[in-house]
Amino acid sequence: MLLYDYYRSSACYRVRIALNLKSVAHRSEVVSLIDGAQKEPAYRGKNPQGLVPALDTGEGPLLTQSLAIIDWLDARFPEPRLLPADPAARALALAQAMVIGMDIHPIDNLRVLQYLKHQLHVGDDERDDWYRHWIIEGLAALEAMAGEGPYLGGDAPNIADTFLVPQMYNARRFATPLGDFPKLVAIDATAQQHPAFVAAHPDRVKPAE
Repeated sequence: MLLYDYYRSSACYRVRIALNLKSVAHRSEVVSLIDGAQKEPAYRGKNPQGLVPALDTGEGPLLTQSLAIIDWLDARFPEPRLLPADPAARALALAQAMVIGMDIHPIDNLRVLQYLKHQLHVGDDERDDWYRHWIIEGLAALEAMAGEGPYLGGDAPNIADTFLVPQMYNARRFATPLGDFPKLVAIDATAQQHPAFVAAHPDRVKPAE
């Protein structure tokens, strides 16, 4: 399998975690968001939305959108399950993932931050305040939704954990205060000891300069 990837993209980070949890062999091709490679015709010809990640499974159309990719992986490689079989548990896991994937990430995405800076001429400090505001609002809700752990998925990580850990990484990059989220901090710390999460970390997959 070929993953169109960028090391610091939280959406790519989610998919790397899922691939690792399921021990699915894959290789990565870098699509540099900073250099604008996602906008080039060669990449848009593969993914018209011009975003990462995208996964070439070799079995059909190119897969896009991290949630859809992880759902496909769960159907194609059922163990370990990332989406619970029980309908109520599945709904909770998806709701937790969507707090990040639908409520925080879309308005804190790189293209949004670049629009704030270059088109709306928002200063760096104000832009960073924007970023932290939406992280804090989302994490506050997710903290209230979290159980007793050690993962959001309970005894083992599920799809919600693949979304949480990259968001915690981004929160720290932007110096977001996390003191009000002890459950999430503890879950993140547990995940950081799991080999699948360790191997997916941006510091581990960052291309050599």
